[in-house]
Amino acid sequence: MILSTQDLNILCQIAIKAAKQAGALINSYVDKNVTIQNKVAADSLASQVVTEVDVKAQGTILEVLSPTIEKYDLALLTEESVDDKSRFEKEYFWCIDPMDGTLAFTEKTPGYAVSIALVSQSGESQLGVVFDPVTHTLYHAIKGEGAFKNHEVWNPNLSTSGKSSFTLQMDRTFLNNDNFDFFLKELERYAKDLGISELNIQKQAGAVLNAIWSLDKAPSCYFKLPKTTPGGGSLWDFAATACIISEAGAYGKSFDGSPLDLNRSDSTFMNHKGVLYASDKNTATKIQSLLS
Repeated sequence: MILSTQDLNILCQIAIKAAKQAGALINSYVDKNVTIQNKVAADSLASQVVTEVDVKAQGTILEVLSPTIEKYDLALLTEESVDDKSRFEKEYFWCIDPMDGTLAFTEKTPGYAVSIALVSQSGESQLGVVFDPVTHTLYHAIKGEGAFKNHEVWNPNLSTSGKSSFTLQMDRTFLNNDNFDFFLKELERYAKDLGISELNIQKQAGAVLNAIWSLDKAPSCYFKLPKTTPGGGSLWDFAATACIISEAGAYGKSFDGSPLDLNRSDSTFMNHKGVLYASDKNTATKIQSLLS
């Protein structure tokens, strides 16, 4: 079943409803003590932490989305459930992270969000919905129809001209990278060449809001380096933001410049090619040159 633009718009509105309901559930736990567990995942703490809230948020989302699975013949991939591989059999699949940035949530700091995407079997994001429960901000996009923020057309200012600061959105694990000090110095030099005097580092958020903030705080970048071990984020960490980034006119690709592989056949991790989001192509090229 090939979905029409009208179908995608209908499904996007349903995903928005699901994301907001999950966000409301997450907010209801902000001032409560929650059960924190560790799951089998990659080697970073952020990828291993899971709470009862993640599971309950997923249940809330699936309650809203489940009728669409049969009606539109969709598959399903979610962070808190086993991958049943149905995403290789259907034309499209829901790709869901009920609460990205769980570590930030447990630390009671901003940086967590609900993320829902619809991805084609070929690995292209058709729609993306992100809801930030802390600020109650909704971001969404449909392929070919532009990006939206709180239901208003969103054309973030991605130009480097006239900007006073450059923001590096990063994972805490990058602090331990052997090239971190060199990279930081070279990035500061790049910013100065653009006439930008201040380099900000943001390292508390999950992958979803790191990507969104790379638009909100442009010029900016966020990346996951390729590596041989499992990790580098998962499909559900980037499926929704891939659509939003693209429709906003920013740069979002694998680290080598190839299209993001959002339906990887042998894993749900993104470590094989990495991910690079940047507010503009020149910044992306610079990041590649410094870290390749």
